[in-house]
Amino acid sequence: MLQNTGKLAGCTMFITGASRGIGKAIALKAAKDGANVVIAAKTAEAHPKLPGTIYTAAEEIEAAGGKALPCIVDVRDEKQINDAVEQAVQKFGGIDILVNNASAINLTGTLETPMKKVDLMLGINLRGTYLTSKLCLPHLLKSKNPHILNISPPLNLKPIWFKNHTAYTMAKYGMSMCVLGMAEEFRGSVAVNALWPKTAIQTAAMDMLGGSGVGKQCRKVEIMADAAYAIFNKPLGYTGHFAIDEDILKKEGIQDFDIYAVEPGHPLLPDFFLDDEPEELVKKMEDHGANPIFKSGKTSESSSSGPIAETFNVIKGILSPDIVKSTQGVYKFDLSGEHSGVWYIDLKNDAGSAGMGEPPVKADVVMSMDSGDFIKMFAGKLKPTMAFMSGKLKIKGDMTLAIKMEKMMSMMKKSKL
Repeated sequence: MLQNTGKLAGCTMFITGASRGIGKAIALKAAKDGANVVIAAKTAEAHPKLPGTIYTAAEEIEAAGGKALPCIVDVRDEKQINDAVEQAVQKFGGIDILVNNASAINLTGTLETPMKKVDLMLGINLRGTYLTSKLCLPHLLKSKNPHILNISPPLNLKPIWFKNHTAYTMAKYGMSMCVLGMAEEFRGSVAVNALWPKTAIQTAAMDMLGGSGVGKQCRKVEIMADAAYAIFNKPLGYTGHFAIDEDILKKEGIQDFDIYAVEPGHPLLPDFFLDDEPEELVKKMEDHGANPIFKSGKTSESSSSGPIAETFNVIKGILSPDIVKSTQGVYKFDLSGEHSGVWYIDLKNDAGSAGMGEPPVKADVVMSMDSGDFIKMFAGKLKPTMAFMSGKLKIKGDMTLAIKMEKMMSMMKKSKL
């Protein structure tokens, strides 16, 4: 872990989305120096699925040695941001560091993304970052070593990063474009940078996206906090950079990155938008042992034989009323490649059913992928998150139900498929 230097003592940080996850971790790291932290976030009351509120975060920050100002802020609301900025200046005398961390994510294609979700992502990620920066800048310009840090990726324009979730990519890249523009606009006056993780980070959002078991492939939020801390200690001349957490910390002398792993030694899930092609990311996972479990022949798939049928025989063997009760979804699998065909799993009706052909009722989720990847996925050899990131798995319908499918996959793995 990167050691604290005490250099942020008395500095005032304004962090959006700081009630949990990466935002809170950055706040706690700075609090150990004795920094003042404005927690600008929406969660004032406990959420049933997401831990932490602005008030519990404030308690943790003060316990770590900092001073906290919890503010109820929706970054889409100009008045709420303005009020929080004024409160910060009134209480702490100014603002030295702004962290634009608040973000919304929805990994669906153009036809599957409701405009409400598009507006949410553009409103929080792009507009919220621009607006919060605009309102904090007059105060940052009065600071001795002011920084803006956006938790956003390098601007990688390879089409692969757009085709599966154009709206999310546009919204996230909007945050990065703020870095590109403002770094030049305020060069010499305010340092403006972006920070992005090399691997997936275990947060509540990641748990919701990746489902059970994804945490083992992640690093802890502390790696982002340490990298952010290193950036804040840099001079004004360090600006316009799209920094990667691991690269920053290597330059700080960190060599052991297992300390940041949720499960040291476990293969890590690379993050979106980095230079590796997604297909290469999948290959890296396969290099860790994710090889096809079946050596398939060249004969076409039938309803009673072949690797897909074998997979569904195992699925049928673990169906139960409990799984049906806890899932309540109907899944259709549109498989291409060597063993192409349509299959279904009904986890909504009676004791559940599975087999070849169209589902008995309209599917809640349609998953399209190559039959070979389907086999690997249900054998636990290809993570659904990985398949989705790489474009090997396309999902239409209810994403929450899609995530629940991971539970069945983990049960199948225990069945030693």
